[in-house]
This record gives sequence, C-alpha cells and structure tokens, in this order.
Amino acid sequence: MDFLKSAVASAIAKGPPFPYTFGDKVDLDPSFWTLYNGTRREDGSNCSIFSFDITTNKSALPLAKNALKKLRTLRHPGVIKVLDTVETDTYIYIATERLVPLRWHVKRKSLSPETAKWGLYSVAKTVKFINDEASSVHGNLKVASIYTSESGEWKLGGFEVLSNVKEDDAVIYRYGSLVPDSARYTPPELAKSGWDALKRSPHSAVDSYDFGILVYEVFNGSFMGGDNVGSTKNIPPSMQSSYKRLTNVNPKARLSIAHFLEQGQRSGSFFDTPLIKLTDGVDNLGVKSETEREAFLDDLDQLTDDFPEDFFKMKVLPELLKSVEFGGGGPKAFGVVMKIATKLSDDDFDTKVTPVVVRLFGNPDRAIRVCLLDNLPLMIDRLSQKVVNDKIFPQIVTGFTDLAPVVREQTLKSVLVIITKLSDRTINGELLKYLAKTANDEQPGIRTNTTICLGKIAKNLGASTRGKVLIAAFGRSLRDPFVHARNAALMALAVTGDYFTEEDCAAKIMPAVCPLLIDKEKLIRDQANRTIDVYLQKIRKAAAGMPDTALPPESAASGGPRMSTPQPVESPSAGGAGAAAAWAGWAISSFTNTLSTAVGEIQSTSSAPAAAAANGAKRPATQPSSASASVLHRQALKSPALGPSSAASAPMSRTSSSGNMGGGESFFADQDQADDADDVDAWGDMGDMDDGAGDDAWGNEASSQPASMSSSLTLPKKTDTSAAGGRKVSTGSTSAAFDDGSEPDFAGWLAAQAQKKSGAAGGKALPKGLAKGSSSATAPAKKPTTVPAAKPKPAPAKKAIDLKPKQADDDDGWGDGW
Repeated sequence: MDFLKSAVASAIAKGPPFPYTFGDKVDLDPSFWTLYNGTRREDGSNCSIFSFDITTNKSALPLAKNALKKLRTLRHPGVIKVLDTVETDTYIYIATERLVPLRWHVKRKSLSPETAKWGLYSVAKTVKFINDEASSVHGNLKVASIYTSESGEWKLGGFEVLSNVKEDDAVIYRYGSLVPDSARYTPPELAKSGWDALKRSPHSAVDSYDFGILVYEVFNGSFMGGDNVGSTKNIPPSMQSSYKRLTNVNPKARLSIAHFLEQGQRSGSFFDTPLIKLTDGVDNLGVKSETEREAFLDDLDQLTDDFPEDFFKMKVLPELLKSVEFGGGGPKAFGVVMKIATKLSDDDFDTKVTPVVVRLFGNPDRAIRVCLLDNLPLMIDRLSQKVVNDKIFPQIVTGFTDLAPVVREQTLKSVLVIITKLSDRTINGELLKYLAKTANDEQPGIRTNTTICLGKIAKNLGASTRGKVLIAAFGRSLRDPFVHARNAALMALAVTGDYFTEEDCAAKIMPAVCPLLIDKEKLIRDQANRTIDVYLQKIRKAAAGMPDTALPPESAASGGPRMSTPQPVESPSAGGAGAAAAWAGWAISSFTNTLSTAVGEIQSTSSAPAAAAANGAKRPATQPSSASASVLHRQALKSPALGPSSAASAPMSRTSSSGNMGGGESFFADQDQADDADDVDAWGDMGDMDDGAGDDAWGNEASSQPASMSSSLTLPKKTDTSAAGGRKVSTGSTSAAFDDGSEPDFAGWLAAQAQKKSGAAGGKALPKGLAKGSSSATAPAKKPTTVPAAKPKPAPAKKAIDLKPKQADDDDGWGDGW
C-alpha cells in the first residue's frame, strides 16, 4: 500500500497539479481502474479518485479514455458526479464525489426491499435517459458499474463502452468483449453473433437484458451465470412478470427499460412506494403548490426507519430546510426535519441544522416560532451553550411580550428546556425580568405556568436573590383569584422549602399561606394544609437546635452584684411577699435606670414653663414630671389587692416588656368604669405603633387627655452601658443599661416634688414609705398607712369624657389623689 502511494505521489510530481490527496484503496470487482478514497486539499472535503495506469494497461487505454470522455460530457443526476480530471502520458485520474461500490451492500445483503426498489428505480431512469435521450447503449450494466454516494443514492458508472449507436466506429463494436467479466453478462444473441448484432436489433435490448440480471443480483446477492437468468427467487411478486420480460431470449420481444419504468409506476405497482415518491418530490419541493406540498409532507412524515438514513441526511434534509426557510414549507416541514435530525451525528447537526435554526428564530412568523419552541426539546442537547445564550435566547425573549397568548405561553414553557444552557447572569437578569411580566399576565393560565416555571428553575437562580424573588412571586400567586394559580403557588412553596431561611419561613411564608387554610375551594385548603406541614416541620427542627436563651452569661460587676432575671411570683404560703417585693424592685430598678439614660428636654404642654419659672432652672432630663409620679402613686394606693410595691410595679413591668407603652388613659383617667373601654383601645393602639425614635414612649395621646395631665417624654434611640457593666434593656424605642447596685432615690425625688406642691395643696405630707428617709422600694412590702386626704371636690356625674384641656395652673387633681 505504501508503495502504491509513493508511486502515485511520484507520478503526480511529474505531471500537472492535482489538488486532491490520495487516501485508502477501495476494493473493487475485477477492473482496470483503481479506486481510492481522497480529500480535497482546499477544504478537506471527501472525494473518490479513479486511477488508471497507462504503462501497465495499454490495451485498455481506449476504454479508459472513452469512460473519461463520457463522464465529462454526460450530465444526469443518476450519473457519477465528476469533480476534476487529469490525463497525462502515464496516468489518468478522475476525482468524483465520495463513492462506495454497490457490491459491498449486495454482498452483506444490507439492502431492504424498499431501498433496493428505490435504487433500481434510480438506475432505470438513468439508463432510460441514455437509451432514449442520448440514443446510446451502456453495454456494461451490472452491479460492479454502480456505486452509492454519501447520500445513499445509486450512481451509474462503468462507461468504458458507452457508445452512440449512430456512430459507425463506436467503441462498443470493437472493444465490447474487452470489458472485465463481460462473458457472464453478455446477452445470448451477442454471444452467438458478436457485438455487430446490435445493429440488427433494438439498441436498448442489450441494456434491458443486463438490467434484468441486475434485478436478480440485487435481490439474491450474486449472479452465477445463465442458469440464474429469469429466476424469480427472492424477486418481489409484483415485479416478477415484468422482470421475466426483461430477460427474454428474443431481443425484439424484450421489455425496454422505459416500459419497465412505466409498468412499475402504475398505481399499486412495484415502483409505487413512499420512498420513490419522496425522491421524485423532494427535488421540486419549493415549486409545489400548497396542496401538493401538504400531501408530500404527509407521506414523508409516515416514513419508517428502514429507509436509507444517508439519503435523508444528505438529500432530503437540505431540501426540507430550504423549503422551511424560503419555500413556504412551514411548521410541518420543520417537524419532518426534526425527525430526520435525530439520526444525525453532533457534527452533522452543527453544520447542517444549527445555522438554519438560528436564522429561523429570527423569523417573525408566529407559526414558525411556535413550531421551533415545540421542537426545542428535540434539539436542545445538540445546541451549544454559546449558541443558545448568545444567539437563540435574545430571539426567544421577544415571545414574552407577543400579542398572541399562545406565543407567550410556549415561550414560557421553553424556559424549562433552555435553562441549563443559559448563563447565571442571563438567568438572574433578563430572564427574571420577563418572568415578572408573565407573572402579571392577563391570561390566568400564563400566570399559573409562570409560578410552576419558577418552582422548577428555583435551583438555577442565584443564591443571593432566590429567596427574595420566590417569596415575592409565590406570595403574589397566593392571592391570585384563579384557583389553579393559588394551587400552583402552594405546590411550588412545598417543593422549594429548602431554599428559604427559617426566619423567612416563620415571618413571611407561613403568614401568607395561613389565610388559604380557609379558602373557599377545598383543593386549596387541602394543599395549604400540606404546605403548612412542610414549613412547620422545618421551623420546629430549627427551633429544636436553638439555645434556650440568647442573653449573655452573668458576670461579676465592679459596681456591685447584677440583678438576676426575675423569677415567677411565689404564692403567699411559700414566701410570696418576699418574691413579690423582689419582682417589684427589679421592675422599678429597670424602669428608673432607663429614665436615667434618657437625653433631651422633657416636653410638656403647659406645666413645664411654669415649673421652670418657679425653680429658676430647667428640670433635669432624667426626672419625670411630678404629675406622672403622683398618679403612679395614686394607682398604687387605689388597689386594695396589691401592696405598694406590687401596685407600683405593675405599670412599670408593662413598659419594659411591651416596648411602647400605649394607652395613657389607663393611668391618667378618672376612676370610673366608663374608662375601661379606653384601656382596651390603648392595647390595640400599642400593637399598631411603630418603635421608631421620636414616638411617645408613654403611649399618651394628647387629643384624649387634659393638658395638665398629659406629659410627653421623648426617649431617643440610645444605648448606655454603665461603668458597672449593666445589662442592656430595651424600653420602648430606647435601649438603656441599668445598674442593680446603685438604685436612684426615686422615693426622695417624689417627696421633693410633692413638697413643692404642698404650699398650694395645704402642705399635705407624703404617705409613709415614700418619705425620703424611708427604705428602698425593694424592701419587704408592708401594709401602707393611710394618710387622711383633704376633702375632694365633688366629682362630676358619669358622662362622656371631657376632652377639653384644663387650664395650665389647675393642679387640683394632684392633691385629691392623696
């Protein structure tokens, strides 16, 4: 083999340039031609090269030259396609399309009956053209003269003795007997009288006889000689009658190939097959009428797998693609394209189908777009990520805003197909932008599919934005009036629970799902229960792993021992008095230390200017108004069931635990049952309040309180940690630190404020226990000593609360309480 290549290379070097490279040698039947696989140097495309060595086959040189001449001049789809030729004194080279000898398929018996009929039909048409239109005789018709192209089509060669019968010195008359293995295929009249007998009988008789032998050889694998002539073994029944007439001993009674074709093309005859109809219709598909094209595509779509794949790939597929893109083939033709494309290799798909698909996505025809989206699952694995992300997706997104709902819906469904081919930037940017539009689509089905789509692509979304996007999208769908949209949101939440934090599950998702537990539709109620169960299990699992408390461990402080967390109040029989005193002391200590950290001036509606003028200076910012202090003490003395400590601590603990202390009416209103409703309203107001800085930390409302009894204390957001290492306590909108070791003299401050008022109120003394020299509020509770109070003013009759503010200098309310 290496010797042959070197010999060919040396011959080429001595002759004219030949732009083809020789490859492997191909085995042939006995012939004076040598066949090689080759490639074209310019583009690397495949070809075949017939080589004839003149120095070793001088006797056959006229046959080789005749074959070269006929191949150059005879043009027909069924004839071998010649690419280039070179002729010198030592060799003849003929470069053709890539060919495979038909003998290979016949020996392996790899031809299906349909493929065999299709091939014989093609050869019959070519020979008919040679006999009738070219007025010539082939004279060498046999399996060895036929090749298959890359498209699987049968191509006729063997033109060594092809001659025009009108020529007196035709090659066939002189050299017909020199053709290799000619004796086995020669008709009986020529074997008896020589090739001159052609002049005394129809010129097509020789080719008809040889074609009959070809039919037998194709269906049986080999032809052994005269005994097999006319045998119907393995011949299709519908063909047997016509086949016998081809091999008639009398040349004048033989059926011409033209008549053989005519009989075979009759309705229901041996050449009336879907594959043959396909080959006849595919070449002129672009010029067919719409009705003819529809009928052709229907037949094409019904083809089975026993048809030649190479023909569909190389011949039918390009014609269909041209029909879809330019000839009006439409979606139906593209569906057939996809059916054929499933059998293509990845390389063939990239070169033949991908460029057309990219161009078709730019086609504004809605029918083509929907067809492409429907067939996207069949080709997505064949398309590279770069092609999908950079070329196809920018065209697909135009369907999200199309006026036709079917286009929008199909575009939305395609997201699930192409999501794996998109970059993270495209998914979290442009794709989510368009999904936000379809989530608000006027079509409920599109809204529902958007929710389903988001649930299925959740794993592909960016971790930083996934939770926010899904909560917003699913939360909106939970309120959708379309029942299936709500159901889709519940199911999507059930399967995407792992993508949300425990905080989002408890604070955002479950509150949104709970209203659907009593939805009007049972379908929704049942699914809501299942979804709630998923999130309850997730939250319970997270809570089980949390610590018992988030408070830091207690440590010794330089300023004295820290106050421990208050314990539940014990029963009186178990020392409850001491426990109650300790609890009250903790509450007051926390409250007063919070006050000590407050900054800014006390804002009072009327009493502040008068008090400032009387004192000659501003009241310290850390001290509450005397009105507030007096009323607190009045509340303590009012309740007979509580001692002074516990009575005073009750409102204090409410302040420290609720943040904003709403409903000032419960502390400052007159003592009658009409105020109970106001107290309930105050709890409601507390829940609605904002904890931001600048709110009334006491919860007082100026519109419902007398001016002299309303005091606004602004507690800005500030954190103060004492030098003693006090623990931070949040009171309303402020965070303040308290020091258990040095409690402020709250009782002394109350006494001083009451003493200033005593001149106007008759000099009444403070009750026992609140004098400056008394023990701390945390001392064991004792039964208070009642101090006779001055005769109170007549109380007004029970009626609606007077909302008019009192005069700034009216302090009667303070004295009466004592």
